[in-house]
Amino acid sequence: MTSKHLARFSALAASVVLAATGCSVDSAGKDDNVVNVVVGYQSKTINTVTAGTLLRAQGYLEHRLSDISAKTGKKYHVEWQDYDTGAPITAQMVAEKIDIGSMGDYPMLINGSKTQSNERAKTELVSVTGSSPTGSLNMVVVSPDSPVQSLNELAGQKVSASVGSAGHGTLVRALSKIGIDPKTGVEVLNQQPQIGASALESGQVKALSQFVAWPGLLVFQNKARLLYDGAELNYPTWHGVVVRRAYAGAHPEVLDAFLQAQLDATDFLNTKPLEASRIVAQGSGLPQEVVYLYNGPGGTRFDTTLKPSLVDALKGDVPYLKSIGDFADLDVAKFVEDGPLRKVLAERGRDYNTEVARTANPSVVHGTDPVCNIPADNPALAGELWLDGSDTTQPAANPTCLLKAIRAAEATGTKVRAAYVPDAEFGTRWLADKSVWVQQGTDFVPFDTAAGAHRYQAAHPGSSVVTYQQALIGVA
Repeated sequence: MTSKHLARFSALAASVVLAATGCSVDSAGKDDNVVNVVVGYQSKTINTVTAGTLLRAQGYLEHRLSDISAKTGKKYHVEWQDYDTGAPITAQMVAEKIDIGSMGDYPMLINGSKTQSNERAKTELVSVTGSSPTGSLNMVVVSPDSPVQSLNELAGQKVSASVGSAGHGTLVRALSKIGIDPKTGVEVLNQQPQIGASALESGQVKALSQFVAWPGLLVFQNKARLLYDGAELNYPTWHGVVVRRAYAGAHPEVLDAFLQAQLDATDFLNTKPLEASRIVAQGSGLPQEVVYLYNGPGGTRFDTTLKPSLVDALKGDVPYLKSIGDFADLDVAKFVEDGPLRKVLAERGRDYNTEVARTANPSVVHGTDPVCNIPADNPALAGELWLDGSDTTQPAANPTCLLKAIRAAEATGTKVRAAYVPDAEFGTRWLADKSVWVQQGTDFVPFDTAAGAHRYQAAHPGSSVVTYQQALIGVA
């Protein structure tokens, strides 16, 4: 957190009380003039940062609540609770100890199902944090030296996943698609992400299926290789915000303030993605290069509106949840409530219907490629180069131009901090040095998995799979 942000927090302290205890939901202590606000989030699930890590670090919620305090005299007691997955957030909401929470799509459905029998715990889904229209936020990785090259080879093997998570859902869908029974065809070890990462490294499991940022983190750390990109399913996956209906009914101004704060964080991330990634890295403990992989231009789509395609995907996830355990029927249409978000957007002079109809990623690579001297204006091709010691990135118009830029930098002895390139098959933003490259004439085409590279090679006679270093040497 910068000194500027610290100063703002100090200024807010007079009107907003920050919590240090786990007391109940509708009051803080004996002062009836203080409203308790308990927020559950996942600092390392970086597609929820606009309702969690970034939102908290910037003080947007406290600022919005302090504005209310200045007008009404009522004070607000904010407590942030950090978890590894959505399941414990749901447990705390069932116990009426968390008021607002953010989590992935499958956990959101479980949340709605488990809370609906208690009117005070019953939740509603009010906004989106981050999304992927193809499902690229969930991936399956194997150890770097694993001989496994396809999901088929996982049959009969142990795979780590957090059961009930979006990462587990992707595994189930992917295995079912290729004819492997996800219940009997593999042995799924129900593990928290960090436990699963250790299990993969020790050889206890053959693969790990998880949500962001775990696949990218392990690959970045050279502890894993990407085996399967969830984008192959071409099925939307996303994260969102749920709130207890009773709490929102009793304190509508708090939900309004939270959604306004989320919009503040979303606008900040989309306009200043590199700065936002630095703040999130500090708040989550993740490497900034990994945060920027997902939160940077062309990565996760940060758009708060509840798009019909996402809601439809949520409805399609229900059979998966019923297949893994006791899942009470949930009316998804009634679970989704866009009224509060419509209201706060209108307060900003923005039209919900217009924004919900937009499908393009609000954050894309732009500018002129300084090496090829052409615009970096095609999201399907444009990448970024981040040089060591620089507080900015430079655009690359296409993968070949990116390789040229990397080679030019290395020729001068400048270290490359990170280079990002979209997968040629699905558009998933990935690390250039961890990609599988195919040479087609004088062009070089990147894929985030070997399977993708081989599919391309089979469809393009004369092309050949090359290593990253060979691509750098071969670029004209």
